[in-house]
This record gives sequence, C-alpha cells and structure tokens, in this order.
Amino acid sequence: MAVRFAYAPFACHPDASRGRLHPEPESPTRSVYQRDRDRIIHSTAFRRLKHKTQVFIAHEGDHYRTRLTHSLEVSQVARSASRVLGLDEDLAEALALAHDLGHTPFGHAGEDALDAVMTPYGGFDHNAQTLRILTKLERRYAEFDGLNLTWESLEGVVKHNGPLLPATRPLPAAIVEYVAVQDLELATYPSGEAQVAALADDIAYNTHDIEDGLRANIFALDDLLELPLVGPLIETITTRFPSLERGRLVHELSRRLIDRMINDLIEETRRRLARSGAASADAIRAAGTPIVGFSPEMHAHQQSLRAFLYARMYTHFRQQRSHRRAREIVTDLFEAFMGEPACLPTEWQERLERTPEKAKTARLIADYIAGMTDRFALDEHKRLCGGDI
Repeated sequence: MAVRFAYAPFACHPDASRGRLHPEPESPTRSVYQRDRDRIIHSTAFRRLKHKTQVFIAHEGDHYRTRLTHSLEVSQVARSASRVLGLDEDLAEALALAHDLGHTPFGHAGEDALDAVMTPYGGFDHNAQTLRILTKLERRYAEFDGLNLTWESLEGVVKHNGPLLPATRPLPAAIVEYVAVQDLELATYPSGEAQVAALADDIAYNTHDIEDGLRANIFALDDLLELPLVGPLIETITTRFPSLERGRLVHELSRRLIDRMINDLIEETRRRLARSGAASADAIRAAGTPIVGFSPEMHAHQQSLRAFLYARMYTHFRQQRSHRRAREIVTDLFEAFMGEPACLPTEWQERLERTPEKAKTARLIADYIAGMTDRFALDEHKRLCGGDI
C-alpha cells in the first residue's frame, strides 16, 4: 500500500491558492493544482515534447530520452520528494511537466540559434517562452488565451531557479509584460514545490544522461569509476552481481543514483526547514535562500558529474556536428520567414496582420519556430531551403 503524507504547514495548500487571472468555476472533483496539471498534459505544446530533442536528435535512435520522457521522469522524482516532505504533489508535478514547454527544436543548440537571431528584438529564453505558451500561445478555451493556470503554477514556472532580479540581467520581455498584468513577485524565492521540481530536473537529467551516453557509446562504464558517488556505486553493484549483464548494470546504477539523490534532498531540506523555522508557503518564499537543496557533499558530487558529462558528452564531436547543423537550420528558417512572411501558414499570417511592427513580426516567427518539433523543423527547412540534417 502506498504511503500517504499529510500537508506540511509550509506547503501550497490548494484551498489557499491565490487563484487564476481569469476567474472561473473550479472543478468539484479535482484540486486547483490537479486541474493545472491536467491542462498542461492536454496542451498542444506538451504533446510536441515527444519529438523534441533532449540530448540526442530524434533520428539518432528511438531509445534516447526526448523532452517528453525527460519531463515525465522529472515529474516522478518531484512527486516522490514532495510526498515525503508534505508538499503538494500535484503542484510539483504540474511544474515538472511544464518546465520544458518553451524549448525549441534541437534542444539547447536550437535555443542558442534562436536567441542569436532574436538579439535585435529582445532575444529568446525558453523559460520566458514557457510563460508565453501558458498565458498566450495555447488557444483552447473560449474565454481566454493560454491555460489560465493558478498563480502558484505560473510563479513556479517563472522562478523555479530562484528570484529574477533585473539588476543582474535584463528580464525577458514576455515576463516583464506578464507581471505588469499579474504580479508574480519576482524578487522572492518560489514555493517549496517549485524548488523541488527544479532539483528533480537536475536528478533526472544527470542520471538519464549517463544512461543515454552509455547507450550511444560516447563513454564507457570504466570512465565513470573515478567519479565520486558514481564510481563507488558501480563497484558495489559489480561486487554483489559479478556476472550482471551490462544493460541491467546500467539500470541498477541509475536507480541507485536517483535513490541517493532524492534521499539526500529530503534529508538536507528537512535540516534547512528546521533551521529556518518556516511555517508557511510565504515563509519559504521570503527565506532569502533556497530551502530545498542538496547537502554540500551531494552538491559537489553533482558538480563533478555535470563536469564529466559536459566534457565527455555534451561537447563530443558527434554532438557538436549535430548542433552545428541544428543552429544552421533554425537560423535559415528564421531568415526565410523574416524575408518572406507570406511563407508562414495561413493561421500565422493572420496573426501577422494584427502585428505589423518588425519586432512583433520577429517574435511571432520565433513563436512559430520554437513550437516546432525536430521532425517538423527538418521538413520545413527542406521545403524552404533544401538540404537535411
């Protein structure tokens, strides 16, 4: 039987939600955060994640993670940690499922290219694009644009990595425009649920990138032996199961890594909660420092693993070649549509007629390109420019 936990006083209780920008009757069978989660799952942007790159572009194999499978893994980790800490699982899950909706085709290579061509028009940021999707670009409801999520969900999407302080870097225009309508309190930390979702992202991609890197033969198990945490786990597994086949060994490593990281997060967060004395969701926001986190030792392990993956996987020549071509494709598409907006689909041309200014045209074209899957971007590039990735 599954273990159930009561709400902690510092959780975002659904009955105390600050509500939605556009008031509407709530569901009699679901909490406000369950409803947010369901709206995200039913969105067009969420379905598109199936064919968007996580690390490996789709044609490189069917077994690598995509943005969709990554988001599902993040949500599982976020729910597990939130349940034990007494936070609202549904809010944490909604944030985990939504956190990558704004990503372009071809992962960070596509985002870098779109940001470069959009520099004269305010740049491109995938977190800001997620907010645009959730508040403007999804067109499903008769009474409003976007999904009309709760304040807590929008706050968590925008601030899941911490406060947004314009003194350190200019805020993306999409965020500035939205907070002028609904204040998301950018200078404070987000809820505990949002902080859990952010670290669940780290746990998920660090472990599944090891799996995918091994599957792609970009590095070998022996290369991981020198890493703290990872190496000792491999030795523990191989000592107990000396004849274990490679596939099972890799999965055993992944599950043990996830378990160690989640347990460390829970223990360290409990220590921070005890020190802070936070007794409400707003106290978490006002703490001035993250309440959810890893211990110093686990943080160091995370940094070592991240450095290894960057050196051995993310900058591998195979990845660099794919990324170079991906950047070319996104740049070509943007230039083609800016040069000849009549090449856009009819629905998007109709939107252009209402936004004749060049900056608004560029932003609308960026919206169109950012929403593409890898496969659709390849097809559009072939139709407009010829060539292939």
